[in-house]
Order: sequence, then C-alpha cells, then structure tokens
Amino acid sequence: MGIDDSILTMAGIQVGGGSDPRANLERAIGLGKIAAQRGAKIICFSECFAWSWFPREIDSLHFTTAEPVPGPLSEAIAEFAREHQVVVVAPIFERGIDAAYYNTALVFDADGSLLGRYRKNHLPQLPNYQERFYFQPGNQGFPVFRTRYAAIGIQISWDNFFPEGSRLLALQGAEVICAPTSASIVASHAKWERALVGSAVYNGVFVFRVNRVAGGGEVPFYGKSFCVDPNGDFVVEPSGADEGIVLAEIDLRWVKTVRGIWPFLEDRRPEIYAGLV
Repeated sequence: MGIDDSILTMAGIQVGGGSDPRANLERAIGLGKIAAQRGAKIICFSECFAWSWFPREIDSLHFTTAEPVPGPLSEAIAEFAREHQVVVVAPIFERGIDAAYYNTALVFDADGSLLGRYRKNHLPQLPNYQERFYFQPGNQGFPVFRTRYAAIGIQISWDNFFPEGSRLLALQGAEVICAPTSASIVASHAKWERALVGSAVYNGVFVFRVNRVAGGGEVPFYGKSFCVDPNGDFVVEPSGADEGIVLAEIDLRWVKTVRGIWPFLEDRRPEIYAGLV
C-alpha cells in the first residue's frame, strides 16, 4: 500500500428519519453524493438511517417496513456505491430469509458488490428502545470486511459497550470500526465518547461514531458524530445536532505505528482468559 493509498477520507452521514423511508433514503444518498464529491471513499450512515425510530414504541405494524436483501433499498445503495466508487456501510431494518428481523448493517464495496452484513448482537430493552420486540440478536458474529480502501468492522450502537466484539474485530485485522448509533440522551454523550475512545486505544484502531439526529416527531437524537484515531485522539471533534456530513481524513499507517508503540494486541495472554467464556 502506497502513501496515497494509506490516506483516505471517511464520511459519516448524520440524518434524522421522517415517516417516509423512501424520502429518508433519497435525502441520505443525496448527502452521500456530496460527501463523495468532497473525496470520501468510505461512507457510513447512522443506525436504521432510512426509518423513523420505530423502536420507541411497540407496534407490530412496523414489521411491514422491514427490507429484504436484496431489495429496493439495498439495490439503491449498491448503485450509489458503484456510481461513485465508494464503500458504504448502510444500517437497515432487515427482514431475513429465515423470517426473522434484524438490526443490520450492509457493507458494499466500491464496485457496488455486497460484501456481507453485520447484525447487531446486543439489543437493549429500555424506554424508547424496545429493540427486543423487533430484532433477533445477531447471528453473523463479528466479521471484518476487506474493502477496496480499508479493513473495516462494525459495532452498532449498544454493541459498543461490549469490548469483546471490538477486540475480536481488531484481532481479525480491522483498521477502522464504524459505529452507527441512535443515542438520544445528550447527558450520556460523555459515556459514549469515553467508551469509543477506549475502544480505539486498547485495539489500536480508528473508530468513527455516526449518530442520528432528530427527525419529525422522533425522540431527541443529538448527533455529535466524531472520529478518533488509534491513539485515542480526535480526528474530528463531536459534531452538532443538525443533519449533515462529517468528514474525517485518516492515515491507515497510523494503525501499525501505534500498535508498535503500544503493543496491547501482541501482549495478550489468551490462556488466562478462560473466565470470559
């Protein structure tokens, strides 16, 4: 990998979902196109970005809005990725071929091909987050997607508070962890920030958090998307609470450099961790 290949721009698309998924999708892709024009090579959308935040309530009618894969939404994202030669992380409400429903992130390579999916593994059941009613726990493990531009892993929202997942991603070669979220209590932002900075530090990876913002009639998602480097330093400070694009220029060589200085992965002792399982 040359110097120019090591330095790339990522974009977080911070949007809020209204009642019309198609309109939400078009608006998000529109922002994605602007990000691509500004040089972004990897684009990540926020959690369930094309939907209003339906898990705020229990209503079985919301199941009718889930998307199959392949389906219209995944085909639209694939076309966008192919046309602009960008890698896309697209979190969706998935209707699986097993008749179950998942909180899923699809990963498309820059040629528009679907590399695979990550299904959210840890599901909260809290006020405004009735996720266990809608989603089955993930069954895809912790895959690393080796895209044209970088090796990326994904931790969706609540998953980021379970360090085992991000450690597995790092051990499998992830250079970047994308963290699409739907956090709505602004007083909790410091906890999110500390958790994700910690994940970056103890795994030697870049972490890019992409949060929702409030849409029509939704709970008050607050944005504050940000990117941190493997040293735990901000590449991009937390953003505001409006819809928009968060651009971060990252140098993938920094992953190897920081891991060489702070060899946490190398110094692990798996033989003494039996208590974890």
